[in-house]
Amino acid sequence: MVDPAPPAIEVEGLHYAWPGKPVLLRINQFRVARGERVFLRGPSGSGKSTLLGLIGGVLTAQRGHVRLLGTDLAALGAGARDRFRGDHLGFIFQMFNLLPYLDVLDNVALPTRFSRARRARIEAGDPRAEGRRLLTALGLADPALLASPVNELSIGQQQRVAAARALLGSPEILIADEPTSALDHDSREDFLKLVMAECAQRGTTLLFVSHDTSLGGLFDRVVSLDELQRDAAEAA
Repeated sequence: MVDPAPPAIEVEGLHYAWPGKPVLLRINQFRVARGERVFLRGPSGSGKSTLLGLIGGVLTAQRGHVRLLGTDLAALGAGARDRFRGDHLGFIFQMFNLLPYLDVLDNVALPTRFSRARRARIEAGDPRAEGRRLLTALGLADPALLASPVNELSIGQQQRVAAARALLGSPEILIADEPTSALDHDSREDFLKLVMAECAQRGTTLLFVSHDTSLGGLFDRVVSLDELQRDAAEAA
């Protein structure tokens, strides 16, 4: 039986250039099915983070379409796009984007302040309890640590806090930009086990970018950004 639902992520005819610069991204077509776990690879400077920004609605392409769950992001105003992102996307940023004036648990619970949909998907409706569960699974169970300002944590600890925040409230799509770069081997394994288990349990679509190509075997599919761009050039 064919699934009538549109893909989780659909990119078509995309062109993007930074102001005054040549075209950085040219992608004819890229689709990620709902519930699929995709590993996106490419060399540094190839535009992977820029593509994630376009898929996340943080950037807007000069040409083409980016659709999430059937919704064309370009058809939404800035406010509606922010609300859509808050309701449906979890984002693990390369630079974490944690708020230094909030403690660990408040940072993790932050998405539910802006999205009723994310809060409604939490069992028992307690974001802090769910935050503790996720942080414990990531090896951050110490009560004193959970009450600490995030800027007192190590880089690896901050990265795990960012992951817990992105997972909170079971977003339909999880986008991860180099999420294991600051983790040691054991912490990386805990991180990947949690992300994979949460995505499988919730049916979450995962788009994961990393330089560590050894992780590719854990995913349903490995996609090369260079090949996506080459396909677009050949189709032109």
